[in-house]
Amino acid sequence: QVQLVESGGGLVQAGGSLRLSCAASGRTFSRYAIGWFRQAPGKEREFVAAISWSGGTTNYADSVKGRFTISRDNAKNAVYLQMNSLKPEDTAAYYCAGAYYGGSYYSTASVYDYWGQGTQVTVSS
Repeated sequence: QVQLVESGGGLVQAGGSLRLSCAASGRTFSRYAIGWFRQAPGKEREFVAAISWSGGTTNYADSVKGRFTISRDNAKNAVYLQMNSLKPEDTAAYYCAGAYYGGSYYSTASVYDYWGQGTQVTVSS
């Protein structure tokens, strides 16, 4: 079992950057693929990015490809989402999620077993 806590959200102007962190508890964190999802008001939760349990592969939604980078540091039990060139349409609550021995191709929310509480990202125009 793993518990996930997101941090790093905030208010930023369009074109700016934020780095989200997903901190995990539990000794088996390195066995979990981690995905980032986001949900804007009135919209469904959507996939943003994922990294395999080994960190060897990553996957991104087309809407963030080239702007966002996901990475992990298993020694620190953490996954990061570096977000650059932010746009107002990136405004949402961002969630990290864990899937045991998952792959970076895990882009569907239902395959993830554990979720954090979310952190709000607001991008002003």
